[in-house]
Amino acid sequence: MKKTFVLDTNVLLHTPYALYSFADNNIVIPEVVLEELDKFKKDNTELGANARHVARLIDGLREKGNLNKGVKLDNGGLLRIEMNFHEVKLPESWIGSVNDNRILKVCKGLKENGEKVFLITKDFFARIKADVLGIAAQDFFAEQVPVYDEQYRGRVEAYTTEKKLNDFYKNSKLLAEDLFYFPNNSEKKEKVELFANQFLIIHSVKNEKHTALARFDGKEVVPLNFMHEHPFGVSPRNAGQKFIQEALMLDADKAPLVIIKGSAGTAKTFYSLAVGLHKMVAENNKSYRKILVCRP
Repeated sequence: MKKTFVLDTNVLLHTPYALYSFADNNIVIPEVVLEELDKFKKDNTELGANARHVARLIDGLREKGNLNKGVKLDNGGLLRIEMNFHEVKLPESWIGSVNDNRILKVCKGLKENGEKVFLITKDFFARIKADVLGIAAQDFFAEQVPVYDEQYRGRVEAYTTEKKLNDFYKNSKLLAEDLFYFPNNSEKKEKVELFANQFLIIHSVKNEKHTALARFDGKEVVPLNFMHEHPFGVSPRNAGQKFIQEALMLDADKAPLVIIKGSAGTAKTFYSLAVGLHKMVAENNKSYRKILVCRP
């Protein structure tokens, strides 16, 4: 028997793609949830952006069928908007017009119709009230970011021959196919897959301490151009900071967006401000007019 998952507004505001997180089961959105989402659509916040995202998803599904009867999702599930069950009885002390209670009416009505209902909400009290009515209720958890070890780091360690590494110092270029790595510390060599603007620490396969720092420009592996620069008097202290400096100093047409990740104290903000001031004050080409610093 397929399950019926009734989604609360807070779930969709938290994770718009929650619509596709319940496999081939039935997804129900009470009409009051649409009303609540509508209140957020003009907000210049993450909640507003998520409300608009959900609206676009549902509007796209509307074009595929009748939302009252149910529209098939790509994962085999069925999404429908529920307009009924306004007359379902709740405990007398519960105000029926309260939005949470209207959602609970839908859950209770669907259960009374024989469906296996689960209320999905991030609201503690909604889950407690559902339990009072004998309705199964669950929180919603979605993986927001990849597992740390699986995240793209913007840098990779690779190996090449002693001769190729020496040639790199002389000719200032290296082909991606000249690089390899040893997966899981095995002796088997595999080619390195590179992305544009990915940084590299290249080791000689003969002597691991013989290294070079480089960047993949999309076609070739090239040396760092700004490694010996001192933006606003700041000097990089390790490979990571040299990579930060290179990424920030690159022209905007080569690196239009730079994202720096790292623990506290790794000079993320410090370096961003240093390079920003350097670009505005020390350079004469006036490519930048101002620095904008904002906090989430």
